[in-house]
Formats: sequence, C-alpha cells, structure tokens
Amino acid sequence: KEVVIEMLNKRDDGEKMVFSEDITKVDVGDTIKWVPTNKGHNVEFVAGPEGFALPKKSGLNKEVSITFDKPGVYLYICTPHKVMGMIAMVVVGGDVSNKDAIAKVKMIGRGKKKLSSLVEQL
Repeated sequence: KEVVIEMLNKRDDGEKMVFSEDITKVDVGDTIKWVPTNKGHNVEFVAGPEGFALPKKSGLNKEVSITFDKPGVYLYICTPHKVMGMIAMVVVGGDVSNKDAIAKVKMIGRGKKKLSSLVEQL
C-alpha cells in the first residue's frame, strides 16, 4: 500500500515545521510518498536498520517515494528545519529492535528533545 506524508509549516495540532505524522507504521513492502504541501522542505534519511543503504536526500519542494523492504526503525529529517525539530520516524513491520541505535543519533536544537520523545513512543 502507499501512505502519503505531507511536509508542513504548521500541522492541525499547532506544531510548526513538521511532517504530517511523527511516527508512521507500515508493513514490509509498503511505500511512503512525501508531498511538499508547503514549500522549503525535503526528506533526508539519517538512520535506519543495519545494512540499510540510506537514500539520497530529496530536493527541496520535491515529491519523493520510498518502498521499505527491510523491517526496523528509520529516522528522517527535513534538512533545513532539523534544528527546529522537523524530524520523524518510520517503523516497518512492527520491528523496533534498532531503536537504541536510533536514540543515539546526534540531533541539534529542538531535534534532541523531539528524538527522545519519539523513541519513548516506540
């Protein structure tokens, strides 16, 4: 199946510089499509399960689709807004066995607190 995630300046819950979902759960083989609903955003994967080749970061204002074939937790950011906490996760196949490695990824600014919060929700 395909899941759509929007890149937003402001979400319905009032959060600013966010993706439409902080944690997206999909099955192995599912595809996620990121849509730049607001301009100035992109998708850059910074961590995933061991052996996962991180895709190239997307261009600003570009749609990007990725199919997830490997179970685990994936961490991604919006490159220009990571300091503002524009980070999110994908959990594939319900597998959170690599969450400790994800928790150790270095974030800056508001991203640090948000990463801790997301890891706690896994």
